[in-house]
This record gives sequence, structure tokens and C-alpha cells, in this order.
Amino acid sequence: MTLKPLAITRGAVIAALYAALVLAFQPISFGAVQFRVAEALTLLPVLWIEAVPGLFVGCLIANISGGLGLIDIFLGSAATLAAAALTRFAPNMFLAAAAPVAVNALVVGGYLSFIADMPFAAAALYVASGEAMACFALGIPLVNAIKRAGLRFKNN
Repeated sequence: MTLKPLAITRGAVIAALYAALVLAFQPISFGAVQFRVAEALTLLPVLWIEAVPGLFVGCLIANISGGLGLIDIFLGSAATLAAAALTRFAPNMFLAAAAPVAVNALVVGGYLSFIADMPFAAAALYVASGEAMACFALGIPLVNAIKRAGLRFKNN
């Protein structure tokens, strides 16, 4: 599979947007209780396969800048990659939005419970709550708006 220039550019723009949104909202993007506005972008793999690596790179850049250390850089970015891949192949928008919620609740909730010295269930619930708001309240409307605007440009 050869990526076309438009796909490469789109993936890079998604990476930049993700990192910029996390850093712009840094006070609420990191920590045991978090709401990452950028997680709305995790539904973009429904439209474009290049969003999968774009989200991974954007998350990696944001987590390097975020201050939670190597565990967040590696596990947080891997969780975003796994969630994006699951989203890409989800059969409907509800499951597409549920994938990042579940993956991040388990992975990010797991290491945040360790970092913040809090029960796993509480950390997972906090992460899942913020993730659900981003994916369901922001991500689904974002994807629907892109579709209505005719910006899908299906090339893959």
C-alpha cells in the first residue's frame, strides 16, 4: 500500500491537531481526573486510515511534553494506537466511540492508579468518563460534521 501525498498530509495535520489540543488544554489533559478535548479526534479513523498513525504520533508528542513520564509516553501512546486501530474497524459509530473509552479506561486508568496511588476502579472510571465525553459528545458530532461537509475524500 502506497500512501498518497494527501493521506500523508492529512495524517500529519491530525497529529499536529491532537498534540496542539492536548497542550492547549494541558491543565485538564493530564492527571488522575482528565478530559482530553483532543480525544474527539480518535474517531477520525472511521473516515481515514491515516488518522491511525496520525493520532499515535500526536499523542506521543503530547505525552512527551506532558510531564507524566515514560509510562505515559509509551503506554498512553500505545493505548491511543490500539484504540485508533479498533475504531477504524468498528462496525458503527457507537462502537467506534466506545473503543477509545474502553482501551483508555483500562490502560491509562491502570497506570494512573499506580502513579496517583489510587484504586484502579476509580482511576479507570475517571478516565472513562472524560474519554466518553470527548468521544460521544465531541467526536461523533465532529465526524458527522465532516461527512456533511463532504470532506471525506475517500482515497484508501
